[in-house]
Amino acid sequence: MEKTAAPAANIVVEAPKQLAKDAEWLLRRCTKPNQKEYLKIVQAVLMGFLVMGFVGYFTKLIHIPINNIIVGGA
Repeated sequence: MEKTAAPAANIVVEAPKQLAKDAEWLLRRCTKPNQKEYLKIVQAVLMGFLVMGFVGYFTKLIHIPINNIIVGGA
């Protein structure tokens, strides 16, 4: 019975070690974006917000009259 507990204990010990090793590797590999990269990211996010805002606005604009027709202005 003790032989089956050893591999489970080994997994419990090795998994956090591997996670820490992978996290350290990722942090060493990551770099801060320079100003040009940062402005591109900000521009892309802003465009996404604008597009999603217009889509939501026009969807609501179309659905209000349709809803009034279906419900009948109750």
